[in-house]
Amino acid sequence: MSNNSQKDIIKVRVHDGIVGLLNISSILLASQFGLNWIYVAVAVAFLQILSPFTKFCPVYTILNKLMPDTTPIQNGK
Repeated sequence: MSNNSQKDIIKVRVHDGIVGLLNISSILLASQFGLNWIYVAVAVAFLQILSPFTKFCPVYTILNKLMPDTTPIQNGK
C-alpha cells in the first residue's frame, strides 16, 4: 500500500472520529442541558445525508486544507 493511500485512510478515519464525537457530544449535551443541543446532531446528520449528492463536507474541507499531501475528498468536485 502506498504512503499516499495510507494518509487517505487516516484522513477518512479522522473524519469519522470528528463526526462521531460531534454526534455523541450533542446527545450528551442534550441529555444534560436541554434538547436544543440535539440540533447539532440533526445538522451533522443532514450534512452527512447530503454530502454524496453535493460533494461537500465541512469536515473534509478543513481536513483537505490541513492535510494537503493527501487526495482531496468531498471537495465539491
